[in-house]
Amino acid sequence: MSVFFQLAVTVALAVGVCAGAIAYFRAVRAPRPPVGVFNGSDIFMMMGFVLALPYVYLALPGVVLPVVLALVFAGGLSVGYQPVIGNGRLRWALIAVLVASVLIAHLAFGETAPPYWVANSTVVALIVVSATNLNVQGGMRLKNVAWFLLALTVYDAFFAWVVPLTQQLSDAVQGYPYAPAAGLRIGEELGAVVGMGDLLAYALFTTTAYKAYAKRGLRTGIALVTLFGAVAPVATLHVLAAVTDHAPTLIPAQVFFGPAAFLGYRYLRRSGPERRMADVVFRGTRGVRRGAVPQPPASRGASVEPVG
Repeated sequence: MSVFFQLAVTVALAVGVCAGAIAYFRAVRAPRPPVGVFNGSDIFMMMGFVLALPYVYLALPGVVLPVVLALVFAGGLSVGYQPVIGNGRLRWALIAVLVASVLIAHLAFGETAPPYWVANSTVVALIVVSATNLNVQGGMRLKNVAWFLLALTVYDAFFAWVVPLTQQLSDAVQGYPYAPAAGLRIGEELGAVVGMGDLLAYALFTTTAYKAYAKRGLRTGIALVTLFGAVAPVATLHVLAAVTDHAPTLIPAQVFFGPAAFLGYRYLRRSGPERRMADVVFRGTRGVRRGAVPQPPASRGASVEPVG
């Protein structure tokens, strides 16, 4: 029963977040920061941020950590959904309701109850969807994501099996609201949780693949997320438990998904160069004036496909 529950929840979360990121990409034009073109230096800076963040969290006193996470959640929602809800007061009022609902559910039902995890997962999914689009529409390409995920594979494996930093961070947020993860727990017996970073990795790859190679990229992204982001980690966890009679504490999902995503990128690039944001034709998008979208050159990358 446990394995089927974990598979169902993990697949639903991974594919659902990717679908949400694609829906946002098709309907909303996120503001483009003046970062120019993503390159190797940007990937190095992102990895530095990923490396530093767990240490910052672990250095905080236990009672301060959920406050910091709540502020991070609120800030991420405000920036990500400004193009959707332009009225600042209304946007912040809705954010306050969402963030407060997580705390209320935690206080009323506890951290193992479905209401808390539904509320927390909703906030985490919304942040991942908007953060994905801020990066993808801001200039991140599939090539950048593929190399970033390959580097993240090494990072996750090292800090899961050599230096148990990931487990320490997981233990640090136990008992507090605003876990940086999405999932569903029903008491102590049934539970399936996916880290916020893993969800962001899945959404980034799928959305950049869609931007770069249209429907072909989308099909490849969803297939890899389902098989290597959701099914492979859960199945491996239970197979190892059955073979060794000892359930591993942690199976980093990026060990499976990172290499698969990189190979998926190499497979897709055989069909031609990536489309850029300027090559994607949008219709009826929010956050951009009518007629302000440049027309794509017909000779670049995947075939021109209207979006929206």
